[in-house]
Amino acid sequence: MLPVRQATGRAAAFFDLDKTIIAGSSALAFSRPFRRQGLISRRAALRSGYAQLLLVLSGADAGTMDLLRRRITALCTGWDVAHVRSIVAETLLEIVQPMVYAEATELIAEHRANGDEVVVLSASGEEVVQPIAAMVGADCAVATRMTAVDGRYTGEVEYYCYGAEKAEAAHRIAAERGYRLEDCRAYSDSITDLPLLEAVGHPTVVNPDRALRREAIRRGWPVLTFAHPVALRPKLRSPARTAVAAVGAAGLLAAGWYGHRRTSRSVG
Repeated sequence: MLPVRQATGRAAAFFDLDKTIIAGSSALAFSRPFRRQGLISRRAALRSGYAQLLLVLSGADAGTMDLLRRRITALCTGWDVAHVRSIVAETLLEIVQPMVYAEATELIAEHRANGDEVVVLSASGEEVVQPIAAMVGADCAVATRMTAVDGRYTGEVEYYCYGAEKAEAAHRIAAERGYRLEDCRAYSDSITDLPLLEAVGHPTVVNPDRALRREAIRRGWPVLTFAHPVALRPKLRSPARTAVAAVGAAGLLAAGWYGHRRTSRSVG
């Protein structure tokens, strides 16, 4: 539970997406509908499943993430942007709803009740991140951006919302909105988001990988475990204030990893 305070609307809560709000990879989850629509082959779909397993076993280290990102950007070159958006919109509930953590939606609702702006920061793309963020009640999202020319992805990544860049995004949003980062909160599962967690006054780790768990215990940060999916009705409203960075399929299939399903708890 969040500490009770007067709702001032002068702070933000920054959420990672994969394994923090949802129990898996938002990007790789769409491999099946992309395959059904002819965007990827059976072999590519199997490779994406292998990539998911690789991330589960090895963690989200920078080298693995970069390798996966480069391979997937090559796969997505030439995809039609509108087609990708259409597939995501049509399959969003089918694919994502079973993955959303009830604990995450409750926490997001608490932040909104306190007057906080809820911001999702993800290495996946806008075509996936923005509708999921709206579904769970977030105000806006910042994600990876891939270059598109004449409505098709070129294979070039224009903006990668990963690692230290998430902290930079939080700094930009705080400056634009007039927030003090000391008053803001951040939630993530991955050691690669350590810069974001360090940037705010109230960091919390959720379903952490081993490296982040060690760091959280060392620093005395709260450790939460989210485990229970919840059935949602989509809250596809227009964000009150847009901080969404448009992105392409490189972000769509960029990385994520499955969480361990355990009961919620908090560790000092």
